[in-house]
Amino acid sequence: MGAPPVYRWRLAPDGYATYRQLRALGLRPGGQEVAAQVERPRRRRGPLVAYLYRIDRAKPVRPMTPARWAALAKANAARRTCPECRRDAGYVIPPSLGTCSTCAFPDNAPEGASWNSSPHTAR
Repeated sequence: MGAPPVYRWRLAPDGYATYRQLRALGLRPGGQEVAAQVERPRRRRGPLVAYLYRIDRAKPVRPMTPARWAALAKANAARRTCPECRRDAGYVIPPSLGTCSTCAFPDNAPEGASWNSSPHTAR
């Protein structure tokens, strides 16, 4: 197969959409190849490229099953659990810290704070 056609920014013909535009329509590429691409020129670097797919060949998005919902909930809970104190932080723990803010900065916590009484600090 040859190279897909390249269009300038905002000049792609109707019937093409990016991956995000397909998702907004409730569709997915469905295994089709990239049909075209759009390039947006930039001054000092290479152009921005967006890949386009044909809307008529797109398939509907697969629905989430109960097992997928459960797996997603379990993965999100793991991202909120502090590996140090094993408590749910209530937010996604940043990879830069690796622990919840209470464990990462124990000196900044006020004395007697109930949220600071973790099992590993009482040793």
